[in-house]
Amino acid sequence: MSNDIAALIQQQVEEAYQAQMPLEIIGNSTKKFYGNSVKGTPLVVSQHSGIISYEPTELVITARAGTPLDEIEEALNKHNQQLAFEPPHFSQPSTDTINTETHNDNLFRIATLGGTIACGLSGPARANNGSARDFVLGCEIINGRGEQLKFGGQVMKNVAGYDISRLMCGSLGTLGIILNVSLKVLPKPEAQTSLSFTLPLDDAYSMLQRINAQAYPITASCYFNNVLTIRLAGNAQAVKATQEKLGGEQQQDGEHFWSTIREQSHSFFNTKQPLWRISTKFNTKLDAHDLTEENTRCLTEWHGALHWLTTKTPATVLRQYVEKIGGHATLFKNHLNDNDVDIFHPLQKPLLQIHKNLKSSFDPENILNRNKMYDFSKP
Repeated sequence: MSNDIAALIQQQVEEAYQAQMPLEIIGNSTKKFYGNSVKGTPLVVSQHSGIISYEPTELVITARAGTPLDEIEEALNKHNQQLAFEPPHFSQPSTDTINTETHNDNLFRIATLGGTIACGLSGPARANNGSARDFVLGCEIINGRGEQLKFGGQVMKNVAGYDISRLMCGSLGTLGIILNVSLKVLPKPEAQTSLSFTLPLDDAYSMLQRINAQAYPITASCYFNNVLTIRLAGNAQAVKATQEKLGGEQQQDGEHFWSTIREQSHSFFNTKQPLWRISTKFNTKLDAHDLTEENTRCLTEWHGALHWLTTKTPATVLRQYVEKIGGHATLFKNHLNDNDVDIFHPLQKPLLQIHKNLKSSFDPENILNRNKMYDFSKP
């Protein structure tokens, strides 16, 4: 059945390539908000679903792109294993009205593996465990010519040049339609606890810098509203010893807290202002008071490497500030629907040319999720 669906997807892409007809790739639309809007004929791929193979002893799982994350995590949980990059689901009630022969609109939109990898988003553990890209071992895709290609495999390799399978991670479907993905998984930690400390901004960053210089089993951190929360996970004895050294207040429901951060159900994200995702180097202090808009709020993750900002500060002003501290800013959720603002941080010409070259190689007629990331028609 899935082979038939893959063949049908391939045929649709081949026809679109011949007709130079743009396509909008649609899974379960849990992350449709991310990136620029796409105008094109809907190509629904969510029916290409199912776990192909899972070898717990080898710490490798291979699944089709339409496989729900819930299904993958349930299979891993039976063997006390996990997707270590903690991907956000953003599952939500469905408001779509798509009706095609290959798509049944459900009352609830469920995150899929393909959308997760295409968006390249990682959760609270990213700073310590690695990003989604770090766990991709191989994939099969259909490029913009309708060719089915396979890259990588099921083992870690040293690669010269582009690692194509990992290149798909974060490409938002602009380089190819993901069919199957092989991922490295990890055992769940033996013990886990979360601690909170009430600290001003400078003291919180000093503490993060100090504890990250030690061999402590810290897998996540979050600073918001003068509270620094850290998660300890790993060997039970190491977690207990670190907790005794650091002190702080133990979170009674730490797992729920980190879920609200990962899934953006925390009160911070309940806003009608634009939500910005700002990436910097580790332990980079971003002070919301430095910006022009009084109502600016900031929540920081990844030991000072990821900053969520809700603000009405003009994009040009914000990005100038972010560039000064060595980062880049993405308009993650455009609540004001301002179409004049670039969603992704503008690229310098050499890097933009690399993006253009890759797009031309994989999708010469620019039919796959056209302009989802950048409008290459602009000079």
